[in-house]
Amino acid sequence: MGSCFVENIGKKLNYYKFQNSVNPFGIIFHPEAIETLITRVLEKRAYTEKDIFFHNEQWHSFEIHSRLSSTNKKQFLDSLNTILEQSHKQLSEASQVILTYGTAWGYKPIQNKKIAANCHKVPQKKFQKKLSTVDALEKNIENTFNAILKINPLTQIITTISPVRHIKDGLLENNRSKANLIAALHTVMEKTTNVFYYPAYELVMDCLREYRFYEADLIHPNKIAIDFIWDHFKKSWIHGADTENTLKIINEIQKGLAHKPFNTNGEAHQKFLSSIALKKEHIQKKYSFIIF
Repeated sequence: MGSCFVENIGKKLNYYKFQNSVNPFGIIFHPEAIETLITRVLEKRAYTEKDIFFHNEQWHSFEIHSRLSSTNKKQFLDSLNTILEQSHKQLSEASQVILTYGTAWGYKPIQNKKIAANCHKVPQKKFQKKLSTVDALEKNIENTFNAILKINPLTQIITTISPVRHIKDGLLENNRSKANLIAALHTVMEKTTNVFYYPAYELVMDCLREYRFYEADLIHPNKIAIDFIWDHFKKSWIHGADTENTLKIINEIQKGLAHKPFNTNGEAHQKFLSSIALKKEHIQKKYSFIIF
């Protein structure tokens, strides 16, 4: 859960067929918004009409991303509560929970006490913009860790700071934001067990300094950078000769399924398909949940 960096790692996990759930309530950047959401999920506190509002012909919630918004109120609430139930089960059973914090800048609706996960294009004058202090962020992060570990004490929490810069806030403001996040996160980690830091932010800032590692917007890491970080993440968190061999075979299958032959009826292509089928059968015997 967290910023769009989570989604990049999530795509890699999906490609290699790991059992995972990525941002079920959409992209979230601020630690307070993540705390609000995880606390609701773990308390199984259902969404009701008081948690949503109508704007620009759609129903929204300040707790979730706009990609889940809907024109139908009942369907919207039903969908949110279904995702809430699923997320509760997943957090209860997860071997690892990855949290990526994106910014310490938050937008608090004037009529609300909590920082919004998404503003849903509501006019800015209806929000109070604030930079959360290190102390406030420590409380958000500590409450989040404690909530997860209470329901799933054996899980490992992997934390990262998103390398994506929030340039719209300003370069100086972005640096202040990242500094507050880093200081708060490491302070809490020092007194919490089963929590680990993955240096995604540092890898991008210090190892991939050139703009050739960014998308055209010069803000988001591009495929080269994402692949670099994924390779580093694998070495850190995905170990063992058997696992590495499994990932190698899955990669061969995925590339084979994406292959576009010149002659679909040719003998060479039929042999190729048979080879892929055998590899799929081998993998699915070991891991029955994998579907290609």
